[in-house]
Amino acid sequence: MKIAIVCYPTFGGSGVVATELGLALVDRGHEVHFITYRQPVRLEFLNSSLHFHEVNVPDYPLFHYQPYELALSSKLVDTVKTYGIELLHVHYAIPHAYAGYMAKQILKDQGIEIPMVTTLHGTDVTLVGKHPFYKPAVTFSINHSDWVTSVSESLREDTLALFDVKKEVHVIPNFVDFSKHQHHSENCHRDMITTGDEKIITHISNFRKVKRIGDVIEVFYRIQQKVAAKLIMVGEGPERVKAMQKCKELGIIDKVTFVGKSNQVYEILCYSDLFILPSESESFGLAALEAMMMRVAVISTNVGGLPEVNIDGESGYLFDIGDVSGMADKSIELLSNEKRLKQFKEQAYHLAKRYDIDAVVAQYIDIYQKALA
Repeated sequence: MKIAIVCYPTFGGSGVVATELGLALVDRGHEVHFITYRQPVRLEFLNSSLHFHEVNVPDYPLFHYQPYELALSSKLVDTVKTYGIELLHVHYAIPHAYAGYMAKQILKDQGIEIPMVTTLHGTDVTLVGKHPFYKPAVTFSINHSDWVTSVSESLREDTLALFDVKKEVHVIPNFVDFSKHQHHSENCHRDMITTGDEKIITHISNFRKVKRIGDVIEVFYRIQQKVAAKLIMVGEGPERVKAMQKCKELGIIDKVTFVGKSNQVYEILCYSDLFILPSESESFGLAALEAMMMRVAVISTNVGGLPEVNIDGESGYLFDIGDVSGMADKSIELLSNEKRLKQFKEQAYHLAKRYDIDAVVAQYIDIYQKALA
C-alpha cells in the first residue's frame, strides 16, 4: 500500500505514535509519505519507501492568520496525484481530518477516490472539540472520515458523549516497540545520574497546566524527605519556569534535573525507579506506557485512558486528581521496599507487552485493507 500520514511533527504523543506507525509500515513493505509542516522528530531517516513532504504556508498580507488547512489540503492533493497515494491516515480531527476531507473532495472532482482513516488522540476531542466554535467542524470531520479510530476506550466514550457521531469508532491503542528499545536496558549506566543508593524518579511531558507539574514537584518533595532520591524532569513547556521556581522555594533544586526536550527518553527511563504522571487529563498515557516498557513503576491519576494502561496494584498505583498526599505515601512505601519495587517493575514490563507494536500495527493494517475494499 501507498499511505500518506498527516500528523503534528512534535514530541507529543500523537506525533510520536504516527511516526513510529509509519516506520513500522515501511518495515512491513509499505510505502509511507509523511505530510506536515516540519519533519517529525522521530523521523531520523528517509529512503525509497519513506518520504517527507513539507507543507509550506505562503505569507499573504491579506490574512491575519495564515491558512494552514488550505495549504495542507493542496499539498495532499498534489502528493496523492504525484505519488499515486492509495489511502490517507490523518492524526487529529482538527485540522487534519478537516483538511483531508477537502482534499478528498478536490480529488473526487478530478475522478480520484481515496479513503481516509482518522485517528483521534485526545486533545482534538476533549479540549478543541468542546469549544463551541470548533464543535461543528470536529463533528463534521469525524462523520466524513471513512474509518475512525481512537487510542483508548475512554476516548471513544468521550467522543460519543461530546459529539453527534454517526461513524463507528474503533479502539486501536497506542503502542511501543520492544525490539527497538531493549538495548537501552542492556546498556543502562545508572552511575551517570547517581553515585549512591538514591532512587531515580522521572516525569516526562510537555509541561502544560493539564500535566499538573506542581503536583510532581510536591510529591517528590515529600518523597525525598523519607527516601534518598533524585527527580529528572524531561520536556519543555509553559509550566517549566514555575516548576523550577517551586524547587528553589522548597530547597530541592539541587535534587532536580530539568533536561528539556530530549531524544534520549529511553536512556533516561532505563535507570528510573518510579514514573510520576499526575495529569488531570490523559486520553491514553503513552509516557506511562513507555516507562512501563523500560521496567519503571508508575504513579498516576485515574483519568482518561490511564487505568487501561497502568493497572492499580500491579504496575503502579492510581489516584484521584490532586491527591498529592496519597501519591507521596505510596511512592515512599514502594521505594522503601526493594523486593516489592522489583516486583512492580517486572509486572509493569509484562503488562506493557499488551501494547507491543506488532499486535497494534496489524490492527491498523486491517483497517486500511477494509477502507481500500
